Amino acid sequence: MVTYQFSKMTRTTRQCAVAGLMAMLVVVASCRGSKEEGAGTVKQASGTTTPVKKFDTEHPEVLLDTSYGKITLRLDAVNAPGTVRNFLNYVGEGFYDNTLVHYVDAGKMILAGGYTADHKTKPILGPIRNEAHNGLKNVRGTVAMTRDPALIDSATSQFFINLADAPHRDHQGDTADQYGYCVFGEVIEGLDAAEKISQATTTDLGGDLVKTPDPAIVITSARVIK
Repeated sequence: MVTYQFSKMTRTTRQCAVAGLMAMLVVVASCRGSKEEGAGTVKQASGTTTPVKKFDTEHPEVLLDTSYGKITLRLDAVNAPGTVRNFLNYVGEGFYDNTLVHYVDAGKMILAGGYTADHKTKPILGPIRNEAHNGLKNVRGTVAMTRDPALIDSATSQFFINLADAPHRDHQGDTADQYGYCVFGEVIEGLDAAEKISQATTTDLGGDLVKTPDPAIVITSARVIK
């Protein structure tokens, strides 16, 4: 998996990313302890305030529009709060728009979140805490973070959808090879689209792109819908 440090991002990109994260934290803080949707405002550098979109703070839903149809994710901020916060930060910044589905394994998984439609790496934030110990399992229909197998806390923006039960990806111990891959949600609509994507013909471009759909399949947009 390719990772980049926060320090390598441009100043403008860093400012946008931090602003997005602050927006999410404001909403979560204003709604802590409630299952209802919450809202808040974020004060910009100019002094103006911007409304924050309402969303379910415990189980927000994100709609992925892809080349092969829509996929709706229901996230689990109760059991994977840091991972969900990180994912929503990327969604809120439009990071996943026009992002390549860069690896597929027929009937088993699809992986996205690190490359542009023309196979270039995207600038990302630093790695997050691995919450694979949260008890959620890598079963069919779940969404989880990918990471460097040699580093426990190395997930950034890349995620995958399990299309088959994968107990070997579950948390089994405290070493890097046993820690597992954090599940942070599930597909509630559009699993058939994910299945179709997994069956695409592929090409080997090396590195992370050894089984990349050809022609390219992209997430055209990602947005919070609930």
